[in-house]
Amino acid sequence: MELPIVSATRADDCAPLRKGHFNLERAEKAVRDLLLAVGEDPDREGLLDTPRRVARMYREILSGLQADPAEHLKRVFNEECDDMVILKDIRFSSLCEHHLLPFMGKAHVAYLPNGNVVGLSKLARTVEVFAKRPQVQERLTAQIANALMKHLNAKGAMVVIESEHLCMKIRGVKNSGSRMVTKAVRGIFREDRGLRGTFPFFFKSFFP
Repeated sequence: MELPIVSATRADDCAPLRKGHFNLERAEKAVRDLLLAVGEDPDREGLLDTPRRVARMYREILSGLQADPAEHLKRVFNEECDDMVILKDIRFSSLCEHHLLPFMGKAHVAYLPNGNVVGLSKLARTVEVFAKRPQVQERLTAQIANALMKHLNAKGAMVVIESEHLCMKIRGVKNSGSRMVTKAVRGIFREDRGLRGTFPFFFKSFFP
């Protein structure tokens, strides 16, 4: 069955860092207020530590708000490499900004160097920084591709993300079998369909 594809074509630059820090005390109070709002007793034994645990969880899964993706892409190696660099199956989880429910899946990243290459782990770190923010999948895909173009001065970049959204599985339509696929194509890959087609499996499958 062919998957629906959303093209992430907005020209977003890397998202600016949020100023300030995570306010743990305020987050704890917000969780406690939410428990009260739904009719629960936050002072009963099972919920006593829940505001603290939830606040710390959000501090962890939203840590990308205070992180700069450029930190992971600034250490480059000068290499006369004109072959595509591909990192497949980068597992990630993010938080949908519409319902504050997780979506999770895999990112597949490729770039064509322009004299600069970066360690493969840094590509995964870049995905992680952008994922650990309130997100929509379309923007997440575009931000990763834009970061590769900007910080690596790449000739081209391609990103495909496929994920499942919990907001579709447990509420609303309650469709547990669907996956969302988004793509972002930048630079020479956008101009050269033949070159774009060399991205193995994914571009062959999604963009015949």
